[in-house]
Amino acid sequence: MKKHNFSAGPSILPKEVLLKASEAVMDLDGIGLSLIEISHRSKEFVAIIEKARSLALELMGLEGKGYQAIFLQGGASMQFMMTAFNLLEKKAGYVNTGTWSQKAIKEARLFGEVVEVASSQEDNFDHIPKGYKVPKDLDYLHLTSNNTIYGTQIKKFPETSVPLVCDMSSDIFSRQLDFSKFDLIYAGAQKNMGPAGATLVVVKEDILGKVSRKIPSMLDYSVHIKQDSMFNTPPVFAIYVSMLTMQWLKDLGGIPAIEELNERKANLIYSEIELNPVFSGYAAKEDRSLMNATFNITDDGLKDMFDEMCKEAGISGIKGHRSVGGYRASMYNALPIESVGVLVDIMSELEKKG
Repeated sequence: MKKHNFSAGPSILPKEVLLKASEAVMDLDGIGLSLIEISHRSKEFVAIIEKARSLALELMGLEGKGYQAIFLQGGASMQFMMTAFNLLEKKAGYVNTGTWSQKAIKEARLFGEVVEVASSQEDNFDHIPKGYKVPKDLDYLHLTSNNTIYGTQIKKFPETSVPLVCDMSSDIFSRQLDFSKFDLIYAGAQKNMGPAGATLVVVKEDILGKVSRKIPSMLDYSVHIKQDSMFNTPPVFAIYVSMLTMQWLKDLGGIPAIEELNERKANLIYSEIELNPVFSGYAAKEDRSLMNATFNITDDGLKDMFDEMCKEAGISGIKGHRSVGGYRASMYNALPIESVGVLVDIMSELEKKG
């Protein structure tokens, strides 16, 4: 039985994408060679990466608007450093909404002054800071759109003339946004796009080339843009699967279609959390993530029973992060609403047994 995969990442992928990818590992489109043994300079793979880059811009509505999509390695953790290396000349601002924001702040401080514009740390990041002012003298403002550990998500982004940089690793392609408000977006593939190993960076070209420091080639966005994401050997399998997933999303109707489904999934589980006295939500209601529902059990005596019921139903990956405890149901794009229904039914059944 295929389990109901609520893993926070690496996470669930569409079934049809997995089937197509598994075929390509044996033989890519009938060429007689595996995807993972052909040259990354071959016409077959060049076509794949060009399509992946094009799909990323198309899904975001950024075609012809001065943006470039590139695929890099090192995950979002590498981007914590690369964004500052390429953009921080004097001072950058960061909104601290959790563990990943903190890691980004730590790396940026190696390159210049960093201002923590706002933070929800004193409440263990259970909400998104609001009402803060953005200094006008920043080189950029860095945000994390969705916080997987705490189950919070930015619903309204600040209106500012300062360039916006956003880590969208855990909610990329999940909801409609005006992506042109952002000057640089990065996202590890392993939540909503593909397997671990590839990182998508979408950058407005006119933000680059403004720092005085010398940037090593491997860490220079401009170099990767000029080399069409081929400066070094790219992660061919991860990019191929990402391309398939973006094509799957486009065929579904793009971001508007998946946003509607994601809202239905989130409403289903949050409604149960609200109505069921056995459970309590962790994140502030107005900031609850569409991707990661975090919740706790109110009666520890029922925990073992709940865990066993989930195991018997084939539910996987809902243990909460150690920073928060409790449970976390990650509902990325490819998770069927039926899986959420199974979890909600168990939560409801537990209330009756308790």
